[in-house]
Amino acid sequence: MDVNQVAGQLVPLLGGKENIATAAHCATRLRLVLVDDALVQKEAIEALDGVKGCFSNAGQIQIIFGSGLVNKVHAAFIQAAGISESSKNEAADMAAKKLNPFQRLARLLSNIFVPIIPAIVASGLLMGLLGMVKTYGWVNADSALFVMLDMCSSAAFIILPILIGFTAAREFGGNPYLGATLGGILTHPALTNAWGVASGFHTMDFFGLEIAMIGYQGTVFPVLLAVWFMSLIEKRLRRIVPDALDIILTPFLTVIISGFVALLIIGPAGRMLGDGISLVLSTLIAHAGWLAGMVFGGLYSVIVITGVHHSFHAIEAGLLGNPSIGVNFLLPIWSMANVAQGGACLAVWFKTRDIKTRSIVLPSAFSAMLGITEAAIFGVNLRFIKPFIAGIIGGALGGAWVVAMQVNMTAVGLTALPGLAIVQASSMVNYLIGMLIAFGVAFTVSLLLKYKIEAR
Repeated sequence: MDVNQVAGQLVPLLGGKENIATAAHCATRLRLVLVDDALVQKEAIEALDGVKGCFSNAGQIQIIFGSGLVNKVHAAFIQAAGISESSKNEAADMAAKKLNPFQRLARLLSNIFVPIIPAIVASGLLMGLLGMVKTYGWVNADSALFVMLDMCSSAAFIILPILIGFTAAREFGGNPYLGATLGGILTHPALTNAWGVASGFHTMDFFGLEIAMIGYQGTVFPVLLAVWFMSLIEKRLRRIVPDALDIILTPFLTVIISGFVALLIIGPAGRMLGDGISLVLSTLIAHAGWLAGMVFGGLYSVIVITGVHHSFHAIEAGLLGNPSIGVNFLLPIWSMANVAQGGACLAVWFKTRDIKTRSIVLPSAFSAMLGITEAAIFGVNLRFIKPFIAGIIGGALGGAWVVAMQVNMTAVGLTALPGLAIVQASSMVNYLIGMLIAFGVAFTVSLLLKYKIEAR
């Protein structure tokens, strides 16, 4: 493959140099923000040498080349297009202007939660392992080793508002360290630990108002709303406070004002919002059971197309932090949907003899089995439509199974095969069965359905 030739061919197929605003790349895809997406010749782009798929998502035109190759194509492309190199953040910021309000909200929540997922995954993985060794009596739960490991496993959830406060302030345009401070206020030791409320808590009289001294450890929405308010206050103060006093007065007033408002108004309201969402979801799962799993598992791949699925991180973190729930029952359902799209994608390999299509299918299906479905969905399944429908069917049946078997996870961020690391020990077998159902049904339906796969 001649990367310079392919880069030169891409420019006119994207509407010409004047239509290309920014160009960046991730591990596998060239990410472009265009002035007018309607000028893109998608089928012609997919016919180019080395291209494994082309789709529009999150305000960007994304062209799949694969790991390693995309770096070379990107370097050649910015030369051919005559544009300066853009970082992923710059390209994403420009793309955000083209999104609808729901997509913008999803992108915002994704930017807030994605950076803290490693901490939650690490804690969730350790929590799952400790649950397993405690269940089987391999270690004395009162031993110093177990207690210290338990501290390591719960730390991320206890200080979750602090982690969210930092990343949320950065997204809302505030000082991230003030955001972390506000998260610290909501989890201060003077407040009764959120998980210890059942054993009693005290109240304080605040000018005639009885304030419940309950902490917000593990909560999501209270700190999100509080930091959003804090960022507004900070920006307003910076406009009116003299420069000479800004470094002293602005942080001081920001913390005092936002801290009081968070404790008196926003915190309780945010807790009610989070508890309400968790109650609705848990009630649906409890009463609708496998039917809810079937609906969620079937719809998830459709939601992925819109990009709104990134907002689910906030809801999942809220489930984990809720003392009455403490598990993530949504992620196993999403896992089934992802695995199913991989199975449907793999079936295409057996239905075509076109070398180019086959070269796309295998890595895309494998990627989906690792929880990354964009290549399978946009590069293969949606192109032929019926494999995507097969994936929906497989995801629905797999979702019904994991809900019926009460499969739960202890963290967020990992799905499909990597999700085995955070599945509760008691759910491991049923999680594997669910993946077999999702993959097998999607593969079989995709294989049996009749659809034309044209060579490109």
